[in-house]
Amino acid sequence: MQIDNLTYEVFPTRSDMGKKAAADVSAAIKKALNNKEEISIIFAAAPSQNEFLESLTADPTIDWSRINAYHMDEYIGLDADAPQGFGNFLRARIFDKVPFKSVNLIPNKPSDTDEAIKTYTAKLKKTGVDITCMGIGENGHIAFNDPHVADFNDPKMMKIVELDTKCREQQVHDGCFSSIDKVPTHAFTLTIPVLMSADEVFCMVPAATKAQAVKETINGEISEKCPATIMRRKRNCHLYLDADSASLI
Repeated sequence: MQIDNLTYEVFPTRSDMGKKAAADVSAAIKKALNNKEEISIIFAAAPSQNEFLESLTADPTIDWSRINAYHMDEYIGLDADAPQGFGNFLRARIFDKVPFKSVNLIPNKPSDTDEAIKTYTAKLKKTGVDITCMGIGENGHIAFNDPHVADFNDPKMMKIVELDTKCREQQVHDGCFSSIDKVPTHAFTLTIPVLMSADEVFCMVPAATKAQAVKETINGEISEKCPATIMRRKRNCHLYLDADSASLI
């Protein structure tokens, strides 16, 4: 199915969704590597990505040695080894499982946040972005671009944001933190123009907790009030849903 430029598919289960998304990303990787010596991929860190990442890392046909890996956001203030850290989440599920050309981590406890932004931005400018693999938050955010800080024309590539309450509550719903007071209040995020600058965007969104956000993404006004609606303006953008997340469309 398609709405504006966004194509979307609905699958019976999260597993089916993850397998198909991984197969499509694998095909996009091979297509890109046919035209370039190396490519760069931005990954999201969230339980919604588990099935996709499991299937992608199991694919023996991908030449990981020609891929630069990035992640799109990171809490500020967690201990370096905290399992909730997005870099640590992705290390466990993909970054340490396959032999990337480079893995570029956003620090979760930088001594200088301005320098951290400058360094990460410079890396992204150097390599560019070929593929973005992401999800949608309960409040419609992409990365940590919550509605109150989202900007479809953001002049920055990366910034520090204060997380809204619904975003922080989601981290508890996902089982990442035991209570909202444990969830950091601020984070680094790549901005919406960077995420959408990729040649292809793949968005994996399972679970009933995302049903309202999916409904707004597909049927609502294209607006920063639901940041994920920007995908409808993006060519080569693909949304993958399970029966639960698609229950309201």
